[in-house]
Amino acid sequence: MPLKSARPLKSTLRELFAQEPFAVARRVRPAGVRLVALAVLFVAVTALAAGTRAAAGDNPLLSLLFGAAVVALATASYAAAVRALEQRPVSELDPTAAASGLRTGTLVGLGLFTATLAIVALFGGYGTEGGVSVGGAVAVLGAMAGVAVTEELLFRGVVFRLLEELTGTRGALTISALLFGALHLVNPDATVWGALAIAVEGGLMLGAAYVATRSLWLPIGLHLGWNFAESGIYGTTVSGNEDGPAGLLHGVLSGPDALTGGGFGPEAGIVAILVCAVPTVVFLRAAGRRGHLRPRRRSTATPASPTPPDRGTPTAP
Repeated sequence: MPLKSARPLKSTLRELFAQEPFAVARRVRPAGVRLVALAVLFVAVTALAAGTRAAAGDNPLLSLLFGAAVVALATASYAAAVRALEQRPVSELDPTAAASGLRTGTLVGLGLFTATLAIVALFGGYGTEGGVSVGGAVAVLGAMAGVAVTEELLFRGVVFRLLEELTGTRGALTISALLFGALHLVNPDATVWGALAIAVEGGLMLGAAYVATRSLWLPIGLHLGWNFAESGIYGTTVSGNEDGPAGLLHGVLSGPDALTGGGFGPEAGIVAILVCAVPTVVFLRAAGRRGHLRPRRRSTATPASPTPPDRGTPTAP
């Protein structure tokens, strides 16, 4: 019996992420209506993901299982909702681009945070104490996989993409980045400066990564790699959250807040902003060369299908 029920499920998932055009069955609502509907859906999905992280706690196995479940639920929900509301294939989650986008994004995210912390350490702002915790690193990986997917689907897949239909690329980048930063104001030890730093280094960089490739896989990988390095490897605070699983190392920050980010973590430091500004510029220049920057359009009744995702990562000019 389980084998028989597995086939319809696999067939359904294949249909959700299929890239072939299909017949339009209903009128596509204006971008503002779709923005509200999809945002409500993904706020609920994000809240559910937060609940599963709390339930998993520091347990590595539960964190991996719950993280995988959140990833599957979030991506399937997004694909189903977009196909229903926008009557188009979900090209921004093209499965054929997933492996390269996630691999490249994760490696770049790991490298960017490693560079950030190396500069902080160079000025005496980072050290470690105690031993290592492999189980803690695994638990962080599961938790951050769910965080990266749900937040990128919400902020780049929903907020940025649909705002772009209303305001063009520049307006969508600005508004979605500010909203992304404002979300972090509810975190412990949050400050306005920390929120603005997140808006610049996270909101702008991840939005630019989406614009450059028109795929969500690269920003998901970047988000995962950065967060996992920050907490899972180097054991520093992620956006003020200190109640998550301990990482591989137990990091200790010391020195001026402008360097270390203070209680909010390295993301609120000037070094992180400067490091993340580099790929942001690279991504935006690549987007311009590829014709991916969009002006504000007068009519928003019918959505434009996202440009098919590129199969590679933009390189510096």
